This record gives sequence, structure tokens and C-alpha cells, in this order.
Amino acid sequence: MPVLLSTAYFPPISYFAALSRMQFSGQGCRTLKPVVAYLESNENYQKQSYRNRCHFYSASGMQSLSFPVVHEGRTHSIPVSKIKVDWSTPWLQQHKRAIVSAYRTSAFFEYYQDELFDIMDRRPETLWEYNLSIIRFFIEKIGLAVDLRYTGDFSMSDSSVEEGVWKGLPYNRAAGACDLREVIHPKRPDDILERLGLEKPYFQVFSRKYGFIPNLSIMDLLFNEGTESIAALLSYEDCR
Repeated sequence: MPVLLSTAYFPPISYFAALSRMQFSGQGCRTLKPVVAYLESNENYQKQSYRNRCHFYSASGMQSLSFPVVHEGRTHSIPVSKIKVDWSTPWLQQHKRAIVSAYRTSAFFEYYQDELFDIMDRRPETLWEYNLSIIRFFIEKIGLAVDLRYTGDFSMSDSSVEEGVWKGLPYNRAAGACDLREVIHPKRPDDILERLGLEKPYFQVFSRKYGFIPNLSIMDLLFNEGTESIAALLSYEDCR
């Protein structure tokens, strides 16, 4: 089933787990058909959401990064695709320093750093363009097969999925997709990884100090696991 997601800044692992609901051809997880994923481009901007923030693992435990947007009138009533990033303060340098400090000793950070930071340094005008470039980077590096599409207009969820792993989650009839726009939210822990059988730990740099922290930004998974990241997004049932 297709999934419907909001845009997000360095999205959490559950976001990419939803994107990894692939159809397999019986070749031992090697031949994949892309899942259809819709990104909501017409919803109004929401504060304190993953749209401009993420969680990562630092030497002090779990920390958050967020970036400012330009407030033009009533920002909350402007479509998210029209929201402009506020580049007038040095937050980008601060974010990059925080990422380096947190992940410079991880196994794969050095391998991905230059390309990722080059994408961030392009400083597109809108939040939509900025997030999309980062999302596409992680889709490519993890090796997900995703048919990424954008919504043509905004529609409310109108019922619940009645079968499969998405049972009980909102369904968007207009998009014909499981609606996770408000399910994946920093203020409301989701159970996506549990539903998909993906509650499995992987190596984290500071886990000896604070223990394993689940569902952080996808960068935590990629920087620590590299090309093996996709294994954390697939269950045993996927590969049968």
C-alpha cells in the first residue's frame, strides 16, 4: 500500500521504515519494486514538528536540531511548499558542527560527510526544497526503491486501514494511501517500527554511556551502519 508522509528534516528511522515497504520478487531481498510514497506539499506549515527539526545522538545523549523559517504574515496558514528557510543566522554552521561532533567517530560518517554537507550548503530558498534534497540523499545512500510523488491538493484522512501492518492507522482515500502525516511526530512517539517488526538495535557511538536510543534521525543509522542500513529497515518476512 502507498504511504502519505509530510516533509521532514533528517527524518526519523520510522519515516524511512515506511518508505521501505517494498515488494520483493523472491530473489532474497535483492530485486525490489518501488513502493509509492506521496509527500504532502499542500498542508499548512506546523511548528514543533519534524518539518524543521530532528533528533540525533550526541555525547550528551539525545539532542535536537531545528532551523528557523521566514515569518511572512500568518506562517501557519502558508502551504509548507511555500515556506522559506531563514538563512540570515549561522544556524547551518551550528548544525554541521553538531553533526560532526556527534558522528565523527562513527564508522561511515567520513564517507558521506562531504556529499551531504555539499547538499546542505546549497541553501535553497524553501523548506520544501531543502528537506527534499536531504530525503533523496538518504534514499539513494541506503538503497531504497521509492517512487516518490507529491500531492496535488490537501485532503483529510477519512477512515482507518482495515488489513495488513497498517491496520488502525489513518487512511487517505483521495491518495489511496496509509496516512502517516501526523502519526510520525516528535511530540507523539509512533509504533511504526514495532508494527513492521523492526525494533532491533544497531551500533551507536555513545550506547555504552546512555544505552541504545531507538528511532533517531536516519543519519544516526546511516553514519553507524553505512551500506548495511537497509538491513535495519527490512524484516525477516520481507526476505522470505
